[in-house]
Parts: sequence; structure tokens; C-alpha cells
Amino acid sequence: MFVRVGDLDIHVQVSGAGAPLLLLHSLGTNLHIWDAQAEALSRHFRVIRPDLRGHGLTGVTPGPYSMAQFARDALGLLDALGVHKAHVAGISIGGLISQAIAHEAPGRVLSLGLVDTALAIPPAQNWHDRAALVRKEGMAPLVEAVVARWVTEPSLQTPAANGLRAMLRRTDPEGYAGAAEAIAAADLTKQTKKLRIPTLVIVGDGDLATPVSSAEALRDAIPGAELVVLEKAAHIPTMEVPEAVTSAMVAFLLPKVSGYDAGLTIRKSVLGEAHVAKASQGITEMDAAFQEWITANVWGGVWTRPGLTRKERSLLCLGMMAALARDGEFALHVRATRNTGVTPAEISEVLLQVGAYAGVPAANHALKIAKQILAEMEAGA
Repeated sequence: MFVRVGDLDIHVQVSGAGAPLLLLHSLGTNLHIWDAQAEALSRHFRVIRPDLRGHGLTGVTPGPYSMAQFARDALGLLDALGVHKAHVAGISIGGLISQAIAHEAPGRVLSLGLVDTALAIPPAQNWHDRAALVRKEGMAPLVEAVVARWVTEPSLQTPAANGLRAMLRRTDPEGYAGAAEAIAAADLTKQTKKLRIPTLVIVGDGDLATPVSSAEALRDAIPGAELVVLEKAAHIPTMEVPEAVTSAMVAFLLPKVSGYDAGLTIRKSVLGEAHVAKASQGITEMDAAFQEWITANVWGGVWTRPGLTRKERSLLCLGMMAALARDGEFALHVRATRNTGVTPAEISEVLLQVGAYAGVPAANHALKIAKQILAEMEAGA
């Protein structure tokens, strides 16, 4: 979708539910370098991935740009999406922007994830030279030399590297040049040393652009920051070694979300805000501890696990509730399909399976309930 922020139409993809997580891409790429991480993290977080100014499908304005300008774009996007606080992660220039956001609005940043980035990325003349080159000759002259620094030599002919080549070729030259000039002017050393935000620094051991020494300096600048060095990876590890990046981010982020808070968010997302609000109003002293337990341990402990998608868990609940003749819970989860993406055809398939393995009467009874609930939902829609 597109969101208007100031002078810019920002292209953004939003997925999942939970605490907001803003992911910012690198120079010359787009939001898709985070695809693998977004798929996993959207099971726990509301993942927000914009194309930066001048990149992807977001609008292009004349350069030069600045880190402050990029930070304002991001904060304006969060405002437009109704997000006051978010976890923020960025790779390369995205990491510089993440630091700028934290400096501009520290109270709005829950944590920082700084991937293959630095306090500054000199020399400035290199970026000015690149900007001049692409404005004159387009992106083609840069492609092979840049991709050779984005991934390690064994990865140069992989689908991931080819995808990066395609992203770079398709980047608007003015957008690339304007962002390169922003990198040339950026030195966030003084600002970042003032930050007091939980921070994870990730770097590939083969990164030539922002090497391990830069990551160590970044870690040392922020009290309590953690550093993870990834083996056999260069400057864009989100695509070269996606599982390693995802694992590091999950290990860092999930402990910062309590089981109850995560469970309440998932419960609202699956069953609907109105249902959870009504159920909460009915809580008494007798069932308060039980409600807290299922929210933290069932919704927060089971539904947030990465092993199954939310849709798969919804299908399992439908099958089990039908087989056990738990009519109220079955009806509840049929209503929840409007949020989980399960279709009437898929409910039918689940109940065929129930009929085969748990008995025809159970499946037939569940079908009657499902038809009634789906008809009510259709009428309500």
C-alpha cells in the first residue's frame, strides 16, 4: 500500500500483529531484502517495511537527501499507521537511519537492530563519486562491483545475488544518488553515544563496507549493546544467510515481549477486538487467574511459536474442537476465520478429515454449526 507522508508517497508492506517492528533496507535495494525475516517475525510482531525515499516504489525527489530527512519520513509513516512506539532495525543506510530515528525520538524506539552498518561510512568522496556516476550513466556501471561487496565470493551466482542485482538495476539513479550523498554527510558518533536503548548489532564476517571493526565500535558506543558476527556473510546477510539473521533477531527481540502482552495481542488479532473486550468485561475474581494463564501461556506461549503459521493453528483448532464436540469453542474459531484467512472450502476439508478420523456424527454436527455461523457472518458483512 501507499501512505502519504509530507511530500512523499511511501510504499510500505505491513504484516502480522503484535508490537510494531520497523525494518529499513539498504542503499540500492528495497523492502524485499527483509522478506525472510518478515515471514518469521510477523508471527510475533506487526512488521512494517517501507521502501525508502527514492527507492523501490516510493516516490523519488531531487537529492541530496539527509539522515534527518529519512528519519522524518519513517516517523511520519509510523504516525500515519497509528504507531507511537516501535522496535526499529535497519541494514547499512537503514542502520544509519535507525540511529537517526532514535536520536530524533528516543521515546518512540523500543529497541534497535543495527545490521552491517556503522557510526559513519567513509570516505565521503566515494559516495559523491558514485552519485555523480549514476546521475550521468545510470545504475548499470555499478552493479557488478557493488554486488561483489554485498555478498561473499561463493554466493555471487546464487539466486539471492541475482535478486540483489535486479534490485540495484531498478533503483532510480536520482534516488540512489540522493541517498549516497546522505551517507557521505552522515557521522552519528556523537548522537549515538548518547543513546540508552536496547541494541543488537549484527555484522557479516566478510563485510568490506562496514567491517567487524565498525560493528565493534558501534557496539561500544551504546551501553549494553550486543554484537553478533555471522560467518560466511558480507554486507547484505538478510539475503545471503537469512536464517542466521532471523535467529539472531528472534533471540534478541522475543524476550522483550512478555508472554501476556504477546498473548493479548494475538488473541485480539485472531478473535477480534470486540470479542476480547466483551470477554474481559466478564472476568470475575473466580476466573481472573485462569484468564491471565491462558492469555500468557496458550495465546502467548503457543500461538506465538514460529513452527506453524496462524492459519495452520486456526485449522488445527477447528478440527480439534469439532472432533471433541466443543460447540462453543468451534463456533468461536469459525468466527475467527475472518481474521486467520481460513476459507469456507478449507473448513469443509477439515471437517471431512474429522468425519474420517473422529466420526461422521461429530463432523455432521460441526458442519451445521459452521454453516450457521458463516451465514451470520455473510449477513453481517
